[in-house]
Amino acid sequence: MDRWEALLLCLCLVTSQSGAAEATQELRSWMEKMEMVPKGRILSHLAQYIRQLEWRLLNTSFTGCNLTVQTRSIQSLAFKLGCDFSGLFLSSSTLEPIPGTPARHAMQFPAELTRGTCQTNPRELRLICVYFSTSFFFQDDANSSLLNNYVLGAQLGHSHVNNLREPINISFWHNQSLDGYTVTCVFWKEGASKLSWGAWSPEGCRTEQPSPAQVLCRCSHLSYFAVLMQLSQAPIPAELLTPLTYISLVGCSISIVASLLTILLHFHARKQSNSITCIHVHLHTSVLLLNVAFLLSPLPAMPSLPGPECTVLAATLHYALLSCLTWMAIEGFNLYLLLGRVYNIYIHRYVLKLCMLGWGFPALLVLTVIAVKSSVYGPHVIPVSVSQENGMSFQNVSICWVRSPAVRSFLVVGYCGLTSLFNLVVLAWTLQVLRRLRAQEQAQGARACRDTVTVLGLTVLLGTTWALAFFSFGVFLLPQLFLFTIFNSLYGFFLFLWFCSQRCRAKAEAKTAAEKEAFSSSHMMQ
Repeated sequence: MDRWEALLLCLCLVTSQSGAAEATQELRSWMEKMEMVPKGRILSHLAQYIRQLEWRLLNTSFTGCNLTVQTRSIQSLAFKLGCDFSGLFLSSSTLEPIPGTPARHAMQFPAELTRGTCQTNPRELRLICVYFSTSFFFQDDANSSLLNNYVLGAQLGHSHVNNLREPINISFWHNQSLDGYTVTCVFWKEGASKLSWGAWSPEGCRTEQPSPAQVLCRCSHLSYFAVLMQLSQAPIPAELLTPLTYISLVGCSISIVASLLTILLHFHARKQSNSITCIHVHLHTSVLLLNVAFLLSPLPAMPSLPGPECTVLAATLHYALLSCLTWMAIEGFNLYLLLGRVYNIYIHRYVLKLCMLGWGFPALLVLTVIAVKSSVYGPHVIPVSVSQENGMSFQNVSICWVRSPAVRSFLVVGYCGLTSLFNLVVLAWTLQVLRRLRAQEQAQGARACRDTVTVLGLTVLLGTTWALAFFSFGVFLLPQLFLFTIFNSLYGFFLFLWFCSQRCRAKAEAKTAAEKEAFSSSHMMQ
């Protein structure tokens, strides 16, 4: 009887091992099938391959506490965990290296990982990890570049693990220079894209660089992780972010109040309005819209809005900026007409045509961008560097803005550059005209103060302070950041001061004219 029991036990053991081997072979075959997926495959269909791989890992039978299956570009691991889980460290050095990918990676899971699941349903858990040495299955709309093309994923059973107090540490080592690049730890957010089955998002992850050859991601949830590489300028030091944010908030708030007061005063004096006054009103309105849009879009210290709300805010902010720059250029054009063509400057429906240009042309540009690719607008990541004893840490903050570098280059930097160049030329020409006119007068000293105010006012009116944006390099970066933020956040307030000075000058000139007329009348009566 003992002999039959032993034989039956051996038969069961062999059958179990044979079943586990067969399941492992099926898993490996599926991974090899994934590697054979054609490149032209619809991106939204790639999710089916990933979910099927996860399902097989979660349901595959295997002996022992762990399972490792590896193909040419995919490594799959499964672990049986209990509620006494004390943490786990996985390193690529313990796995068979993938040919052509010498870079190392590692994942460290805290003991807190299983705590929430064990409190609700204490049972044996399964942790699965999937490592991709290709970004083919995770292509977003922007076709983003990933460090080493590595994507490291992890999942605990069928549950969602997030909001961990002790983060999951994911390390990526590399042997390439990151000069000129901003590296950002991101995770794959399903359903965040229209064309693909997801998009890369930095939410819940913190980026650190303990050494020049390592990027460390500290994330509070489980997902698929990677390091996003973006060409950008140097990150903003964290110690400068708070004062710059405070200056922007206070300056824009003051400008909003000043613009509202100016518009109300213009409407109060609408009986004296002309084309010049109408152009001023539209410039004030565009500045008001720009400041409101900037304050409503998430400031760098606040989390960005998800979904379509952030897209609408980003498009509105872009439209407001383009409108403001266009009305600045219109002010320069109108100033040229006033000084260069003193006679015969009547243009049929002049203000209406300017309104079509000032409000319609920016709207056409923004609508064209949305029609071509709406994902251009959304959360724009701003890298902030934090100095630490063991290296440099990066904290990513965001604002609803233009995400595409190409669109920013042409429709932000290029548009602003053309406007600033045109208005600087107009300002230089205007100063030359004023100098020539003053040279013909005798009392130059008496008008020196008034001319200084005029020059400063024209500088503000034409928005030439926006040209400071082109000095954000080298030793100019720090003063440029503060000067640009101060001058342009208070742009509406400076316009208000210009309006007040012009109004006081008009009243003084009217009073002087009235006194001269009264003096002439009394002289004639004598």
